[in-house]
Amino acid sequence: MLKTLGKQIKEFKLVSILTPIAMLAEVIVENFIPLLMATIIDSIGSGDLNSIYRTACIMIVLAIAGLISGYLGGVFGANASAGFARNLRKAMFENIQTFSFSNIDKFSTAGLVTRLTTDVTNMQNAYQMILRMAVRAPFSLIVAMIMAFTVSPRLASIYLIAVIILGCICALIIKFAFKYFNQVFKKYDALNESVQENVTAMRVVKAYVREDHEKKKFGKASEAIYKMFVKAEGIVALNNPVMMTTVYTCILLISWVGAHMIVASGNNAALGLTTGNLTSMLAYCMNILMNLMMLSMVFVMITMSMASARRIVEVLNEKPDITNPEDPDFDVPDGSIEFKNVTFRYNSKSEKPILENINVKIKSGETIGIIGGTGSAKSSLVNLISRLYDIEEQAVKDGEEPIESYVSIGGKDVRSYDLETVRQEVSVVLQSNVLFTGSILDNLRWGNPEATDEECIRVCKLACADEFIERMPDKYNTHIEQGGTNVSGGQKQRLCIARALLKNPKILILDDSTSAVDTVTDAKIRKAFREEIPDTTKIIIAQRISSVQDADRIIVMDDGKINEIGTHDYLKDNNEIYREVYLQQTNDNGDFDKNGGEM
Repeated sequence: MLKTLGKQIKEFKLVSILTPIAMLAEVIVENFIPLLMATIIDSIGSGDLNSIYRTACIMIVLAIAGLISGYLGGVFGANASAGFARNLRKAMFENIQTFSFSNIDKFSTAGLVTRLTTDVTNMQNAYQMILRMAVRAPFSLIVAMIMAFTVSPRLASIYLIAVIILGCICALIIKFAFKYFNQVFKKYDALNESVQENVTAMRVVKAYVREDHEKKKFGKASEAIYKMFVKAEGIVALNNPVMMTTVYTCILLISWVGAHMIVASGNNAALGLTTGNLTSMLAYCMNILMNLMMLSMVFVMITMSMASARRIVEVLNEKPDITNPEDPDFDVPDGSIEFKNVTFRYNSKSEKPILENINVKIKSGETIGIIGGTGSAKSSLVNLISRLYDIEEQAVKDGEEPIESYVSIGGKDVRSYDLETVRQEVSVVLQSNVLFTGSILDNLRWGNPEATDEECIRVCKLACADEFIERMPDKYNTHIEQGGTNVSGGQKQRLCIARALLKNPKILILDDSTSAVDTVTDAKIRKAFREEIPDTTKIIIAQRISSVQDADRIIVMDDGKINEIGTHDYLKDNNEIYREVYLQQTNDNGDFDKNGGEM
């Protein structure tokens, strides 16, 4: 874990070293001041004004030096910790970008957000405290202890006993608090998930008048964090009263023992102790015990950050399960597709596969429709084409020939291609696609950053998006709000289709992506596809028969298997599943126009 995190600190190695050096300089200065103070007090008794002035000047110089050292330590520490946090976020985000869908499934979206925000902030605070306090406190403690033993070994032994007692108490507090802090961050995941889900689905929440339900749900997640934090902080809260009790006890003991020593020696340092010595011992007492309090705070912060560190390292060490082959192929010849003996599970431990023994060949430029009920694995099938998931290898028994299974594009296994290359040649438009904050042109150019305005307008005409864009005040420069909340569902789908077309892909997959578009516009889009991109392989997943009836072939999916493949006319007459859907959508009369083709 330390090795993984250490890579993110390397850039700030110099300031990470300078911070404790500056803090050590401050400590040395601080611990000389009580001795100088003792000299001044003793000089007052003797009336030596020159000694008082000289010592006071030295104290002022040391105080200024300490101030400068402390300031530089703070600046260096802030620079190092903020840079460390920046590098952690950057490294995590970059690694997340390499994740396959299977990798992402291991972490909830809310969990990843918590790791990128709350956990990284905890690490930043802990690292800054380690650089400043974890070095300063123990060194100051040691120096103060040495100085105290130099002044009076008898009184300094009281400090030593107090340090041992407080060290044991601090260790026990950390031990019991750690397990609770570890659970707190898991509760944060649940809270963030509740917030994210509510904000994303705010329209649905209001449409179903579920505000009270969502309030209770959020309150429950918030209450869980509250209870867990109270338990953890309840244990940590013992730290301050125990520390302060020890501080005051030490002060009383040192004052009592020191007073007896001063009286016995007649305020003579050579015979025992002076008033100045006792003052410096009290200063060292406060110094030692306050540094102990700082150390205990450091340990508590480290305890909290350890839970965060483990969660961050989980993301940093997560290896993408879909990677480029050693010698990747960068040339996709055409848009032909073949599924051969394909079986797939999202979870390898699941008994029942999502897709089972899929075999189908699709010619380049062919239009394929896919129809099937909810849960029939239509989307799972097309996710394998762009290698968002990998198929599983077929298990074989001893003595049997291995079963060849693959998904290929252009006659080559998708696993042989460079990932970026194959995904550039496959455009996928989802039912609930996402638009990003920016202008319409900015969103379209996600498909091709180098696209001209003319190319953007062309694909918008193909997707029938130009109709509503031209009605907008700023046309193609119209600002899109986060998530596309200022455009309708149908408009969003058409913009996403245009964006996919701008990639000029060899394969275009429409995953129920015209569900919010009226049937007339849907028909226009399909006609444009036939006429303008005849060489592109088009796969259309739909619930409406009208969306796929013109396809060259239609695949009927049922429970993760291909039930049958054929043309609209063939399936309408020969396939029970297809015929049943067809009759439902046409009111038994074969006319889609009666109800718009909706189920």
